[in-house]
Amino acid sequence: MSQLKNSVLESSITGIKQIKQKKAKLQIVALTGSGVSKGSGIPTFRGKDGLWKNYNAMDLATPQAFGRDPKLVWEWYSWRIGLILEKNPNPAHYTLVKLQDEGLLKWIITQNVDSLHMRAGSKNMLEVHGNIFRAKCTSCSNKIMLDTAPEKPPMCECGEMLRPDVVWFGESLDQQIIMKSYDILTNETDILLVIGTSGVVYPVADFPFLAKRNGAIIVEFNVDPTPISQIADYTILGKAEEILPKFVEAIVKIEE
Repeated sequence: MSQLKNSVLESSITGIKQIKQKKAKLQIVALTGSGVSKGSGIPTFRGKDGLWKNYNAMDLATPQAFGRDPKLVWEWYSWRIGLILEKNPNPAHYTLVKLQDEGLLKWIITQNVDSLHMRAGSKNMLEVHGNIFRAKCTSCSNKIMLDTAPEKPPMCECGEMLRPDVVWFGESLDQQIIMKSYDILTNETDILLVIGTSGVVYPVADFPFLAKRNGAIIVEFNVDPTPISQIADYTILGKAEEILPKFVEAIVKIEE
């Protein structure tokens, strides 16, 4: 780790020690984006990763695409599920599990749909954009979990087709999850860890600003500065799987 990273890391720990002097128990929340899973080799399906069989992935993740050709959309999602199943959680995922097991991490709010947090053992998690391993009925309220990549579009027990339970372009986010996130960030967050998120996808991009307005310390982890960096108390640059474990190790020692 570079001298600059070490300096910011040490400063962040010092700041958190000062908070700890006023709190019996720290309330930490993690907000995670694709940068957490990058260390596991999960493609983002944007930019150079956005082509599949000459289709633009961004055009397939829409209700209109599913309405036109659900078999094609499911073929793409099955391919993605197969890719994810070949990957494993990385140290960043397991570090958050450790922080949760220590009773310090109250919630994970994630933009990721890859379920790697869950596979690592995380609990108390809000999946803002859904879960690629979950499918929901296009007719009734039934949902199922998938443990393999389906070879053909899965069907509901009611006879109708299931669709991936993810938020597609043009769809609204689950308002219950959003309102729960607002409540957590307003009332249950002393420290918000913003890990691997670009800070440009709304409304999630506003979450750190909400926490900041309500007195939380913002600690950002990313390979590059983001719009969140302007309000972050500390921005630690580097790969999440490398820098987050060092930070959490220091936090745990504060509580001991």
